[in-house]
Amino acid sequence: MSYADVNGLSLYYEEHGAGEPLVLLHGGFGAAEVMQPIIPALAAGRRVIAVDLQGHGHTGDIDRPLRPEHMADDIAALIAHLGLERADVMGYSLGGTVALRTAIQHPERVRRLVVVSVAFRRDGSHPEVLEAMDQMGPAAVEPIRQSPLGQLYARTAPRPEDWPALVAKTADLLHHDYDWTAEVEAMTTPTLLVFADADSIRPEHIVAFYALLGGGLHDAGWDRSRRPVAQLAILPGTTHYDISTSPALAPAVTSFLDGALGAGA
Repeated sequence: MSYADVNGLSLYYEEHGAGEPLVLLHGGFGAAEVMQPIIPALAAGRRVIAVDLQGHGHTGDIDRPLRPEHMADDIAALIAHLGLERADVMGYSLGGTVALRTAIQHPERVRRLVVVSVAFRRDGSHPEVLEAMDQMGPAAVEPIRQSPLGQLYARTAPRPEDWPALVAKTADLLHHDYDWTAEVEAMTTPTLLVFADADSIRPEHIVAFYALLGGGLHDAGWDRSRRPVAQLAILPGTTHYDISTSPALAPAVTSFLDGALGAGA
């Protein structure tokens, strides 16, 4: 368990295993600890660097908005702090948006990218999910405080009294509109998209995301010569809220990180 001083932030991270480095990023209100169910499988053949993002877990907050763009700069700085030229980066939900922005903003730092249950535009989520995002505000402070994630924060945060501030910043983030279509289409980082078969992200948005990365645009050919570099995994029997701990997630990720890539075309 260590801290890296990056961008005015004391960024907490913990390391598991050895081998090719993989930076692992948790979802909103979570922490590296929440990813523990899949860490042993991922760390069996690689060095997993599990991070607590700004204002989450052991990482205290600083005076800046909660934005994937800022946190992506933190992750790139962490990779440099560790003396690594680049690393694989994997993130779920909020962490997935941070992982995606890291590949967009710092492609030289990301060898391969894994994005789990993320939209590249805000309207990629189902309407009822967008409605819940729009309604999030101060009234959520106490209900979420009583949840397992709220209890995790109370146990790990350097300043547990900052909980209302994290909820307010998260609400502001969820209300913020974004559209990364052009930036995703321009990406060259080999990417695995992972979604639940009952995800909060609309199926048509999932297909559009894969297409932006060159996937699903033509037949791969009997010899796989036109297989796209990007890969897509839909995990059966999962939702947005449990996919990050699904036993099916780590094998899909490991296969992509260790395997040969398609030729594209």
